[in-house]
Amino acid sequence: MKKLFLLDGMALIYRAHFALSKNPRFTSFGLNTSAVLGFANTLLEVIRKEKPTHMAVVFDTDAPTERHIEFADYKAHREAMPEDLSLALPYVVRLIRGFNIPVITSDGFEADDIIGTLAKKAEKEGFTVFCMTPDKDFAQLVSDNIFIYKPSRLGNDVEIMGVPEVLAKWEIEDPCQVIDILGLWGDAVDNIPGIPGIGEKTAKLLIKQYGSMENIIANSHQLKGKQRENVENFAEQGLISKKLATILLNVPVDLDIEALTITDPDREQLEPLFAELEFRTFGRRVFGEEFNVTEVTVTQTSGQMDLFGNPVEVTTVEKTTVVEPAVPGKNINNTEHTYHLVDTPGKRAELIAMLSQQEEICFDTETTGTDANNSELVGLSFSVTPGEGYYVPVPADQAQCSEIVKEFKPLLENENIKKIGQNIKYDILMLKWCGIDVKGVLFDTMLAHYLIDPDTRHNMNVLAENYLGYSPVSITSLIGAKGKNQGSMRDVELEQIKEYAAEDADITLQLKNIFEPSLKRVNAEKLAMEIENPLIYVLADMEREGVLVDKHTLADFSVELQRDLVELEKTIYEKAGVRFNISSPKQLGEVLFEKLQLDPKARKTKTGQYQTGEDVLTWLSNKSDIAKDILDFRQLLKLKSTYVDALPLMINPKTGRIHTSYNQAVAATGRLSSNNPNLQNIPIRTERGREVRKAFIPRSESHTLLSADYSQIELRLIAEISKDENMMDAFTKNLDIHTATAAKVYGIPLEEVTSMQRRNAKAVNFGIIYGQSAFGLSQNLNIPRREAADIIEQYFNQYPGVKRYMSDTMNFARENGFVETIMGRRRYLRDINSANATVRGFAERNAINAPIQGSAADLIKIAMINIHRDLATQKLESKMTMQVHDELVFDVVSGEEEQVKAIITDRMKNAIKTIVPIDIEIGQGKNWLEAH
Repeated sequence: MKKLFLLDGMALIYRAHFALSKNPRFTSFGLNTSAVLGFANTLLEVIRKEKPTHMAVVFDTDAPTERHIEFADYKAHREAMPEDLSLALPYVVRLIRGFNIPVITSDGFEADDIIGTLAKKAEKEGFTVFCMTPDKDFAQLVSDNIFIYKPSRLGNDVEIMGVPEVLAKWEIEDPCQVIDILGLWGDAVDNIPGIPGIGEKTAKLLIKQYGSMENIIANSHQLKGKQRENVENFAEQGLISKKLATILLNVPVDLDIEALTITDPDREQLEPLFAELEFRTFGRRVFGEEFNVTEVTVTQTSGQMDLFGNPVEVTTVEKTTVVEPAVPGKNINNTEHTYHLVDTPGKRAELIAMLSQQEEICFDTETTGTDANNSELVGLSFSVTPGEGYYVPVPADQAQCSEIVKEFKPLLENENIKKIGQNIKYDILMLKWCGIDVKGVLFDTMLAHYLIDPDTRHNMNVLAENYLGYSPVSITSLIGAKGKNQGSMRDVELEQIKEYAAEDADITLQLKNIFEPSLKRVNAEKLAMEIENPLIYVLADMEREGVLVDKHTLADFSVELQRDLVELEKTIYEKAGVRFNISSPKQLGEVLFEKLQLDPKARKTKTGQYQTGEDVLTWLSNKSDIAKDILDFRQLLKLKSTYVDALPLMINPKTGRIHTSYNQAVAATGRLSSNNPNLQNIPIRTERGREVRKAFIPRSESHTLLSADYSQIELRLIAEISKDENMMDAFTKNLDIHTATAAKVYGIPLEEVTSMQRRNAKAVNFGIIYGQSAFGLSQNLNIPRREAADIIEQYFNQYPGVKRYMSDTMNFARENGFVETIMGRRRYLRDINSANATVRGFAERNAINAPIQGSAADLIKIAMINIHRDLATQKLESKMTMQVHDELVFDVVSGEEEQVKAIITDRMKNAIKTIVPIDIEIGQGKNWLEAH
């Protein structure tokens, strides 16, 4: 069968780019390859799965089309292509041509028209044609031999639509009627107006009754009310919309069957491309295991061309990839290694004796799950020499397991032996449950890479691919994919688990040998050795300790919230005059903007729905109290589902407490994050949100909760970093910084500052940290932009050091590509020299904020390390249990309160030596709310 695939190039590239927008792929030199990789995977999948005989990729050009000429507003509101995507386009074109697939364009015509023309021509030549696109407009082309092929996405399978599927989906009798529905309905993405008041559902009903737009217009007298009025008043607009939605079938392009024929990929073109893009795994998918990328230094220069031959500026960079096809891709099957099974008392004794002689050892644990507080140990693996590893299995019987693990206790608790691991906090926590307190200097490869390149991924498989050219054994190959049917490591054959586990320790050791000198090169060795690695022990103890929550308090609060939600729901229905699903953005948008007409200029999303995000509702709340009610409804619903009802389900059955997990390698600023539960997101700005804290209680009546919070730490740090004399003076004199700022900005004595002036000054103080503009401040304070601009101007006049800091920091970032905290933590800013003002502005705001947020993160981490050490050395029973933003929470034994407060005060205030005084607030109570 002659099988032709026509790919809608730009639609598929956009789809690929945004599919990875939450987890973008970057090369080592900062190129965002999400679009190229996503498109490449889609292309390879369709070639191998569908086995087309012929293929082409079709693109629009920059030249105006007849649609643009006849209707000036056509696609006028489309956002500019993201800069990352425009830089990726030339690579996509190289990829397509490397696969020997023709790229087809025609000035004056859109890709839809070219695909439509070629599809109809190919159909006449006996081809079965598949139009590969996510675009709904192509439904009008479908025939017995022409199909729409929607590629798989987000776990959904490929969708192929022929005539029956199109007729069913659009509720029509002929695929050509899709054009009439699109003309009536309009298209917000392409700015096709349609006829007002007619959406998808109404358009289908009208076409089902009248057959075509022309017939609807001719019979408009049969319609009623506003619908009749709109059809008659906007008939011409509807006909124009139908014309705009019609795919042309007369584009002057030839069906060159020979050129469209699928052939083998061009190795000479693709290998250098895959090397440049660092597509190691994808390269092996195309060329087999003999493909590999090894690292050498080359220089990439500017001079790339886009799809249409226009020059694309690419900054000259040093990068480190080149192809050596002769070297096989490394994995456990083709790489020399020696992995030992240590499964007898004699073998364990020999291993322990050998490991005890080492200055450093790499180790890993194999367990039955990913929650260290609720899993069992399956085995231990060790490595001290690259290419060699040892696996020690332990039985499921916990008593026997404990006896074997105890043999390793002197080794793992030896302070003189450095311990190496990947996410070693998990292993340390796991071993705590086995009665072992790991000791000694730590080296965590995950955290090392986080300090070297904080914005990319840090899991071991990715690191092994990128730095060793090695693909580790996948855990899913042993226990299956994630989900309810996934197995346990306990069920894996011993020989398989030995190879897998020993490989983990071996590869981690090899990564350590690469990252250790890299840390020195980026000036991060001190951060690793004095902050991040020592903090692992602190967090492991906090996670093991956990915190008690009062289930009864939460249950009562849940009932209260449900009652409030029901009342709010009734109020919203009364104000709206209709019942609807408040949690449905589609239904909510229709009520607010069609029924209530709250904003005639309401914007829609790319899917044609009205935008109903928090920012939109907040803006609307100034003119309509229903918007405020909806905001309150959402907040209470989230509070109830995410915390009040969810927290009791997170209680560990072994301890009766909640054990959150702290993440050191997530936030690029250096801040800690947490999950299960996410303590950082527990609402504190609303009274109802703060009530959740009431459920966090001490472990017994003989304990109390103590909360210690840094006071205005980010403002104190901006004063310290900028060395602004006025701001430093205000903190030195212990003045209220917002009142002091207001007095400076408004030129009045401190005692004359009004609450409104202080509020404005507070907004500026915190807004400056995030690079807030006059427009942003005016929106925040609901004041004219000119007034906001005057306030900011006066602010910089009074605090010239802050303005100088902002300017100097951005200049430093532009020259070096990163900024640093007081302790030398770097935040890399790939877009700081971007030609796109929006993208560059985001990077500039990060440049200003990162040294401040990062220094605050370093400050509290150092304080935690020192407090943890003091509690241990002074043999106190009180425990540090939670860290949330700039706050630390302690479960304190009665009688130890004053001693603990003294430790906290000293360590938090003096974590980093500063000129500006660091202040903290300490409170205590029978629950977290009372203590805070």
